[in-house]
Amino acid sequence: MRILIRLFQQASGATAIEYALIAGIIGTALVAGLGATGNNLEAVFNTISTHVSNPAG
Repeated sequence: MRILIRLFQQASGATAIEYALIAGIIGTALVAGLGATGNNLEAVFNTISTHVSNPAG
């Protein structure tokens, strides 16, 4: 029983690894989301640029 108690008390290394994994997942999601947003934003600005440079149609 003492072995199990000591095992559960030593969780600092596991906590650091969990935080690192969470940070990695969040970073990956941000990169993917911002990449898609950047492409859509580029298309919007290209459309605006086309309409501003040729307002008649």
